[in-house]
Amino acid sequence: MRACVDIGGTKVAVSLSAATGEPLVGRRSEPTAKTGDNDAVAVQIIRMIDEVCAEQGVDAGTIDRVGVSSTGPFELRDGMVELATPNICGGIAGPSRGLPNSWMTAIVEAPLAKRFGSVRVENDAVAALEAERQWGALKGLDNCAYATWSTGVGVGLCVDGRALRGKNGNAGHAGHSFVVDDDSGALCGCGNHGDVEALVGGNSIGHRFGQSAADLLTAAAAGEPKALETAEALCRVFGRMLYNMVITLDLERISLGGSVFWHHRDFVLPRLQAQIDGKLLPLTRGVKLVPAGLGDKVGDYAALALLD
Repeated sequence: MRACVDIGGTKVAVSLSAATGEPLVGRRSEPTAKTGDNDAVAVQIIRMIDEVCAEQGVDAGTIDRVGVSSTGPFELRDGMVELATPNICGGIAGPSRGLPNSWMTAIVEAPLAKRFGSVRVENDAVAALEAERQWGALKGLDNCAYATWSTGVGVGLCVDGRALRGKNGNAGHAGHSFVVDDDSGALCGCGNHGDVEALVGGNSIGHRFGQSAADLLTAAAAGEPKALETAEALCRVFGRMLYNMVITLDLERISLGGSVFWHHRDFVLPRLQAQIDGKLLPLTRGVKLVPAGLGDKVGDYAALALLD
């Protein structure tokens, strides 16, 4: 049996699968651990796998492979992935971001590798990219990307048929790029002021505007003038990031997911597409932004895609 783990800044989800491509069973989700020692997330994952196995009547000792799709960035220590994740590790940006710990990294791979036979950890957007290329909206495409607009902002990139990973598995962290000359002072969990995630990430929207992304975008879709003005500005920032990816890598399609996007996609999608259409036509002509083909299950199948 295989365990599929999805680590986000807000939640951790665990599912089981007998083999790649088979349906996921026993999905369990709970808020991401952010207190105690910096192995708390790994301890949480092991407990959740044991609980899902018990619920499904599976011997936990038969779990021989674990795929972990996780929000990043990553650091490598002795070849093992640790999370240097701004929405989990409170020590990165400091107390002003309000996280209840002072972790600089969260240890993940090493504890899991002690318990299970084979563990693979990848950036969640890279894993989602692979899932979308296998089963979703990016099938058959060699120059494409997956982008998530959720608690944070993440990207998985594929060029000439190869997913890009980089020296520590951190390729695609476009959410920490700068796309505007910003003087808002908006603080990202990574310590940057005014990067994409600081301006439009779900967590940052709450800090900046005093209301959740869901409430803000719902009000905007209903036509409330101030919310609409703010939402248009958020889409402009996210859309410019997508445009920069298209012209830098000559992409043909970007699949979009994440809770902020997914629950408001009818409102958001045309505004994002407008940031690409008509600009530098030799590079943008025919480029499409599409909802993730795997829908709101893309995170679950992202982990499964790692277990081929």
